[in-house]
Amino acid sequence: MRIAVCDDECRFITDFKNIMNRLYNSLDIIVDAFSCGSELLKCFSVRPYDLVFLDIEMPGMDGLTLAGKLRSQSEEVCIVFLTGHIEYAIKGYEVGALRYLTKPADENKVREVIEYVLRQQAAQKLIWIRTDEGDMKLRLTDIVFIEAKTHNVIINTASDSFSVRGNISDYECRLTPDGFFRIHRGYLIALSKVVRLSGKEVIMEDGTALPIGRSYDSRFKDALFSYMKKEAF
Repeated sequence: MRIAVCDDECRFITDFKNIMNRLYNSLDIIVDAFSCGSELLKCFSVRPYDLVFLDIEMPGMDGLTLAGKLRSQSEEVCIVFLTGHIEYAIKGYEVGALRYLTKPADENKVREVIEYVLRQQAAQKLIWIRTDEGDMKLRLTDIVFIEAKTHNVIINTASDSFSVRGNISDYECRLTPDGFFRIHRGYLIALSKVVRLSGKEVIMEDGTALPIGRSYDSRFKDALFSYMKKEAF
């Protein structure tokens, strides 16, 4: 995810970057800081950001004007205003503001915003699969679990199943960063689709009961509880 923060106060920029470093020490999240709107606009026109935090009260181009220009370039960008003045809210929603945060930024509130955007991005992720009927795309959020079957894998959604030639280990490597976990040598599941644990089985959203391999049990439970804690924000 590419994140931009624009504020004319150097202290705020420093504090915000410190928050981001504490929350997300990851190469997948890039944070760029700008002290004026024109600098941000210039970079945005070359490569848009996924999420921008904008101070409303800035000299020159204020945050509301800047947000309007960003929105004219991208319908997808998420805009969060930084302000202490709630009276700006109505104008902000005219440019599709996601949220308002008061200054100084609260770490938990920043986390909530970023986790929300990450979930939105995950919901839009697609994979292409090749079936006997031809190539088709699936949303990752539609997949309940993947099952190894001889030289194929069976990709199961709530309403259908697709047999695809491949190795379950390849799907494990590919999908683990997106909330999937290997619970058995034959099963890879979406953590978001887990309903409950029942002894040595996991019950999925579609009602399927799947076995948890002995060597996977401890790591799976750690991964599941970590995922649940993350989703709770």
